[in-house]
Amino acid sequence: MILVVDHDPGWGKMFEKEASRICLALSDTVVQVHHIGSTAIAHTKAKPVIDMLLEVNLLESLDQKSPSLEALGYEVKGEFGIPGRRYFRLSDAAGRRTHQIHAFEVGSQNVARHIAFRDYMRAHPSIAVEYGELKERLARASPNDMDAYINGKDAFVKEHERLALIWRSSGNEQASA
Repeated sequence: MILVVDHDPGWGKMFEKEASRICLALSDTVVQVHHIGSTAIAHTKAKPVIDMLLEVNLLESLDQKSPSLEALGYEVKGEFGIPGRRYFRLSDAAGRRTHQIHAFEVGSQNVARHIAFRDYMRAHPSIAVEYGELKERLARASPNDMDAYINGKDAFVKEHERLALIWRSSGNEQASA
């Protein structure tokens, strides 16, 4: 079942705790860890899954360290549909996903778009609220159909990603967190 909930101020601390575990496990493989996705945006509703973006110098180095993430309970999924990405997911004892990692090499356009979208949404709370309401409607309309949920928000995300990259390139971005 797709669950979309009000923003939880504790998500930031959950991210920090998990980012620390990951950095310890991967040591010098990690360049930076970012909290991305809706749980990183204060004014939006979200699925209660902490999205993390890992920047690494080389994906091959991360691949060699995958057993370290498995030891933390992560499922290693490889590119998982996005070339140049490594994807990992963590679930709790009941099988509910709690965290997911999207790893890219430093300088990837995917890093730029994720960070720009997050920062744009943080700087535009009314758009973040609109996005949360859209996700809530989609989850109610198709509570067991993840494809319908993803497809339903696709146009919104693409349009606001485009606007976020323009906004960022024009120097309007706020400092990344």
